[in-house]
Amino acid sequence: MTQDFWSRRKAKVAAETEAETEVAVAEPEMTDAEVLAAFDLPDPDTLIAGDDIKGFMAKAVPDHLRRRALRRLWRLNPVLANVDGLVDYGEDFTDSAKVVEHMQTAYQVGKGMLTHLEKLAAPPEVVAEDADEEPEEAPVQIDATVTAYAEIETELDEAPAPRRRMRFEYQQEVAS
Repeated sequence: MTQDFWSRRKAKVAAETEAETEVAVAEPEMTDAEVLAAFDLPDPDTLIAGDDIKGFMAKAVPDHLRRRALRRLWRLNPVLANVDGLVDYGEDFTDSAKVVEHMQTAYQVGKGMLTHLEKLAAPPEVVAEDADEEPEEAPVQIDATVTAYAEIETELDEAPAPRRRMRFEYQQEVAS
């Protein structure tokens, strides 16, 4: 291995494109009518309901002819083009029965929720209309019930401190 991965990859891609060009040169360009005649297929634009399009699904048929046949099939039978309900977001979210009236969102197209979050993060504006005047000091009122509770002392029964270690006591019977 004298070359690194990317050098080998680049050489492989170049070899693939060269092989494709050789195949393209070997095969003369055929018109759509010639390709359809070679595969014995009808013109995709003349298909009618009930026609079999399996021949267009062969790998040898050019992709643009396959797509033309599928488009014609979908136009003939619109049921085939409808969503089968297995799509995650296949529901109709514009149904007026499911829409909440006057629903508002903070999300703005192209801006996201940035402006709403900026308003929340901004410090509140302080209105200083009477900045020259000093606020009047309100007289301090002391609640009599609060002082009465503070003066009452309660005597708590102090329980003995819990033992920190386990102690076992054995009673021995004295043999006489």
